[in-house]
Amino acid sequence: MNTHRFSSNPAISNTSPSGSQSPTPSQFGARKLRGWKIAGALFLVCAAAVASPAQTLHTLVTFTGPNGAYPSIIVQGENGNLWGATSGLGGTVCGTLFTSTVTGVLTTLHSFECTDGTLPDGFTLGRDGNFYGTTLYGGTNNIGVAFRLTPTGVFSVLYDFDESGGGGGNPAGITEGTDGNFYGTTQNGGSLGYGTFFKMTPAGALTILYNFDSTHGSQPFERPTEGPDGNFYGTTLNGGTYGGGVVYRLTPGGVITVLHSFGEFSTDGYGLACVLALALDDNFYGVTLYGGPDGAGTAFKITPGGAFTNLLNFDGTDGSFPSSLIQATDGNLYGAGGTGGANGNGDLYSMTTAGVQTILHNFNGHDGDAPSGLIQHTNGTIYGVTESSINYGSIFSLGVGLGPFVKTVTTVGAPGARVTILGTGLNGSTAVAFNGTAAAFTVVSNSAITTTVPVGATAGTVTVTTPSGTLSSNVPFRVD
Repeated sequence: MNTHRFSSNPAISNTSPSGSQSPTPSQFGARKLRGWKIAGALFLVCAAAVASPAQTLHTLVTFTGPNGAYPSIIVQGENGNLWGATSGLGGTVCGTLFTSTVTGVLTTLHSFECTDGTLPDGFTLGRDGNFYGTTLYGGTNNIGVAFRLTPTGVFSVLYDFDESGGGGGNPAGITEGTDGNFYGTTQNGGSLGYGTFFKMTPAGALTILYNFDSTHGSQPFERPTEGPDGNFYGTTLNGGTYGGGVVYRLTPGGVITVLHSFGEFSTDGYGLACVLALALDDNFYGVTLYGGPDGAGTAFKITPGGAFTNLLNFDGTDGSFPSSLIQATDGNLYGAGGTGGANGNGDLYSMTTAGVQTILHNFNGHDGDAPSGLIQHTNGTIYGVTESSINYGSIFSLGVGLGPFVKTVTTVGAPGARVTILGTGLNGSTAVAFNGTAAAFTVVSNSAITTTVPVGATAGTVTVTTPSGTLSSNVPFRVD
């Protein structure tokens, strides 16, 4: 095995983020990873990916500047629409929050004024039906805020980040835990200057659970993923034993364990800025921005206990600078190369859990450039965003032949707990069951059902009987 070490890699640094290595808009452009795309053209070498049948990509929304620029993330709301954020422009150039129908009718809900945040870069649907997110900059101290957006468009700042007294700065998104609190990371600040891991109540009361110390990682660039064991799993861009970032596990009480430290071997890759995807096999899947034999990044699997497997080495023509993976209802993982591909503008691909890659679409600049932010809607279609195109980015859809399903907003609950089920074509539904145990329910809309976990329910699939047939949940529901 190649034992080349990357601890002195010029693209990443172990310097405290509170110093000169702290990211700035000029370094990263409108989005935190935008600047890294430039170097991707250096990695256009021979490809070894499986060819795919033709997939049809549709551009749904084109951003023009006044309606926002550089979309960063989208999620599905209870009304079936797409909800998301742009990192720039809008009415005050500091970014926007928007909603769009799946046919592309866009409505701007909030234009950031910089004092209430700028560069929104995290967005999630809460179990209460509201949306929660963070901004990378802006706010009173210009190091980010946490915010809430109601489905009717009412915006409020929940927490204004402040590095004084050891607080963190530049938050990197939040995840709602099974306890109803939100968990996230800051890229900078904390008592040691390498970033923090925090808990925040829905009302905005924030507690620092862990201060990164470089040895256990530094600059966590994305939100954590909660595992079935109730612990949180995440990645850092830098730090660890070899300086190339880590995959970590953190308990709700703030005890950290490094599961894998990157940078020791070139085949591992290094530099992580991904949300870990928890797959149906209870393992986590992720990507590195750099490294591998061709320097264009890697895809990997890691178990909750830390057993690490390299699955794929990107070589440029099959994508480079990959973004976070998702698992779709066919069991395959779907991802995007932020650059590279046949035209150098990035691509979309699927990958089996064994690492067999299939290219689905190569962007050409006119249909988008630098794709990211993939989700699978409950109608079965893959949606995502491009950072730029002939204008300022886009929202796109990609049909991959998958049918509709249902998704619970939370995947764990005790008997009697309220659960929202998202879906498509839910009007007229006649039954809801948790692993075969019938549950009382109310059809809220064609896209949402509210129910409660029935007494006697056991862990397993949630099903909804609709006029068109029975739909099953994409992940098992755990009864606590």
